[in-house]
Amino acid sequence: MNPHHERRLLQFVILLAALVPVSAGAWGAAGGLHLSASGADSQVRYLSGLLLGIGLCFWACTPTIERRGAEVRVLALIVVIGGLARLYGVMATGSAHPVSVGPLAMELGVTPLLALWRERVERRLRVISPIG
Repeated sequence: MNPHHERRLLQFVILLAALVPVSAGAWGAAGGLHLSASGADSQVRYLSGLLLGIGLCFWACTPTIERRGAEVRVLALIVVIGGLARLYGVMATGSAHPVSVGPLAMELGVTPLLALWRERVERRLRVISPIG
């Protein structure tokens, strides 16, 4: 595949994948979980806001994705750390709630793969035309 077409495909996939944290974060921040305990509600809204922010940051990186290596690596690291914490919770309780399987796949699978793909695209584009 042509590196420029691969870049466009990566941009599209990142925009699509970031719909997950943006929509889940916005839903949670708006009170989608309807928790009765005020402390738990506050914490869920805060964490949902962070999730929303992570998705928006991924979106902000997409126009110049080939030059956003540091940002994408940091965002991916944050997501993977969150996924590892979720995985630890699953292991500690001995069961995975069906709702946690999709997020775990995104956090420990899709996000790192997208970050690695971004690295590949940057390398391929650098061969064609050095990025300044």
